[in-house]
Order: sequence, then C-alpha cells, then structure tokens
Amino acid sequence: MHNTHAYGRELRLLTPSQFQTVFSNPPVKAVTAQLTMLATPNDLDHARIGVTISKKRAKTAVQRNRIKRRVRETFRLRQHKIPNFDIVVIAKQGIVDLDNTELNNTLNYLWRKLAKRCEQYQSR
Repeated sequence: MHNTHAYGRELRLLTPSQFQTVFSNPPVKAVTAQLTMLATPNDLDHARIGVTISKKRAKTAVQRNRIKRRVRETFRLRQHKIPNFDIVVIAKQGIVDLDNTELNNTLNYLWRKLAKRCEQYQSR
C-alpha cells in the first residue's frame, strides 16, 4: 500500500472549507497553554491535519515554519495511532517560547490525549 510514516497531501487539510468544517463544531478537543487541537470525524480511512499559527503568535516565518514542522513531524510518527479525524492545530500565546524538546513533549502529550478522546467519541 503506502509507507505507514509518509506525510503526503492526503494527510493535510488543504482548503478553507476543510478547516471550516473542523472549526464549526469540533466534538473532540485537546488543549495546553500553548496549543489547541480540534478534531472532527472524517469519512476517510486516515486522519488529516491542518496547522494555523497567526503572526500575532509567532512573528517571523522562521518561527511559524519551525512550529509547523514539529507539528507535522510528531503527527507523521503517530498518525497510525490517531483515528479517522480531521484535526486543526492552533498555536496560542507563548508557543515561540518553547524549544523543540518542549514543543515535541507538548505535541506528543496532545496527540495521545486527542487520540484517546477521538476513540472515546467514536465508541459512543
């Protein structure tokens, strides 16, 4: 089939409407001080993610790109543990103050929490 740890276009939310679907009424959330994850079930056989980081939260493109890379990378490694949901990751105040290790730890914690909540939501 395909490499289980790939991160292709099909794993990303690409259009504003895909993002809007998640924003409008996400049944599943996972939150820390620096990040919020919202999730809505999708009809696919895999999870998809989108990342939003406003310039207010991370002034430079370098900062925003670093955060997006970490989010995508942690997702790529854990995607097989996450149910079929569309997920939007939203950066909050203080996100740029985390170094890569702290960011990874925060993300891994959130992915675990989110995966668990998605499963609970599906099993209802």
